[in-house]
Amino acid sequence: MYEQYGLFINGRWTQGSASTEVISPVTERSLGRVPQATEDETRAALDAAHAALPALRALGGYGRADALHKAADEMFRRSEEAARMISTETGKPIAQAGREWVLACEQFRWYAEEARRIYGRIVDSRVPGGRFEISHEPVGVVGAFSAWNFPAALPARKLAPALAAGCPVVLRPSSQTPGVAMVMVDCLRAAGLPDGAVNLVTGATANTYAPIMADTRVRKVSLTGSTRIGQQMIRDAAATVKKVSMELGGNAPLIIYEDADLQAALDLTVATKFANCGQVCVTPDRIFVHDSLYDAFIQGFVERTAKIKLGDGLDADTGMGPLINASRLDEIQSVVAAAVAAGARLAYGGKRPAHLQNGFFFEPTVLVDVRDDMRVFADENFGPIAAITRFTTEQEVLARANASDMGLSAYAFTRSPDRARRTVAALKAGMVGINSFAMAAAEAPFGGTNHSGMGREGGSEGIADYLDTKLAQLVF
Repeated sequence: MYEQYGLFINGRWTQGSASTEVISPVTERSLGRVPQATEDETRAALDAAHAALPALRALGGYGRADALHKAADEMFRRSEEAARMISTETGKPIAQAGREWVLACEQFRWYAEEARRIYGRIVDSRVPGGRFEISHEPVGVVGAFSAWNFPAALPARKLAPALAAGCPVVLRPSSQTPGVAMVMVDCLRAAGLPDGAVNLVTGATANTYAPIMADTRVRKVSLTGSTRIGQQMIRDAAATVKKVSMELGGNAPLIIYEDADLQAALDLTVATKFANCGQVCVTPDRIFVHDSLYDAFIQGFVERTAKIKLGDGLDADTGMGPLINASRLDEIQSVVAAAVAAGARLAYGGKRPAHLQNGFFFEPTVLVDVRDDMRVFADENFGPIAAITRFTTEQEVLARANASDMGLSAYAFTRSPDRARRTVAALKAGMVGINSFAMAAAEAPFGGTNHSGMGREGGSEGIADYLDTKLAQLVF
């Protein structure tokens, strides 16, 4: 499955000197072996990236735009291959995998055009005959670290803006889902970027992460991962004063006000909550339902949840696949058991499906009468658990929704434009959806506040972290 790929260093694929197995979350069997980079191989990738900086910068915005458009063309051509790779490695339904690949392609389309729009400014100086010129330059070599849950979208959000800005990249995808990142990098190879502009290494932290973070030539690092890993990266980046941007954990509140369109809220919430088996940082984790709709919401939620078919994501009629690995399965079982022991009521699911004992499957689960201090509510569960509680007043629910260190996304359903505006203003989150969960788009800045991270990926804002601002005063 991975034989034609491997490590990508200085424009060439290599199998490296060591390898490890990738395990299917559907069958628990090996999908194949991928290389494990040594420290020397990671340093070779860093050397190649540093050497490529002048050539990538010399392409200019228009040259880089042409290359990124070519890469996007190649990515669209290989959509079927990529979607099957995503589904095979993660277990997510093939339709979701296909949508993810399209989102990744669109990142390259968007940033191809942003490469042409890296504007400067001219400002009058107080010095007679002088003026200030403000320009933007690539920050330098970038280290990019992506997670397993969206193995195409997450690398694309880092590769596309970095390359558009003129920054060579060393990408370290998750070792659990490396294949689709390899397909993406191969599309960039086919686009004709300078050798060394894109490099890919996989392997142990000591052999990949550590050399990247220690190298003074790496001027920017971008992470999608847990808050704990993000905190460590900030500490490590401080030693060499690297710029950092990171999208970390979430624990998104969802508010169902009494004037919500109940059927629309139910249809969208169930589909969103159980997408990718709940392993989504922006999924609604804490569901607050107004007293007047509480019983009807639970009934409708359970009815829709019961219709979700579990199975192999490659089967077209599968609605939800497995968790990514055995440790996630153990964690989700523990979270559900703790919630029930603390007094939450199990309205649906809560166990491994009897007909799927191979693979890391867990039923879509609905917990109701949940208290705010329960672990399932207070912490991001990152699994197929819908935790539902009730509320009475707008003021009360906004205070409870904000009672978290996280601040990635938040949602509400209401028919009132005034209430929608008040809610958006009150919620402490980088992204707020009103009657919608659609946050991820190439043209929209994606990211959070507080312990959910810093910086933005997507939109015109997304390229800013890959640029340094230079001021020149000219007097003639």
